[in-house]
Amino acid sequence: MATNDSQISQVYGSEDAQAILQIAIAQKQENGELSRVQLFEIAAELGISEQDIVAAEQQWLAHRGESTEKIAFNAYRRRQLQKNVTKYGIINTFLVLLNLAGNHELSWSLFILLTWGLGLSLNAWNVYQSEGDDYEQAFGRWRLKKQVGESLGTAADKFLKWLQS
Repeated sequence: MATNDSQISQVYGSEDAQAILQIAIAQKQENGELSRVQLFEIAAELGISEQDIVAAEQQWLAHRGESTEKIAFNAYRRRQLQKNVTKYGIINTFLVLLNLAGNHELSWSLFILLTWGLGLSLNAWNVYQSEGDDYEQAFGRWRLKKQVGESLGTAADKFLKWLQS
């Protein structure tokens, strides 16, 4: 391959170089997958030490795990919102019908309908926000609650096994 002065003087930023290499690697591999050995070989050819690639791999695994947890967290929040919307619909339908049957007009039930609806709308707004400090704090609380539940479950299992032995 012939190079000229314009190709030699071309400089790429870190993100640009990463994007170009990612495209080149994807095109080289027919199925778009690399073995771990191939990954280490490519890193060695690029002058990246084995320790650096192992550290990057561990960071990537941690990030991937967190991304998976955030997907589960978002699904959990949406299920909770759906349950709340269902409760809102059932209870407020009953209250509106009760109000109409008793007074033949909407009076007190309209106040409950609108107040609860406002709270539910604000909750829905928060559920669909997946960035920011509030989201990260809610995710942290959910993750901690999940970890504590898993720890308690493991401790209870060990205790039951101990009782059985």
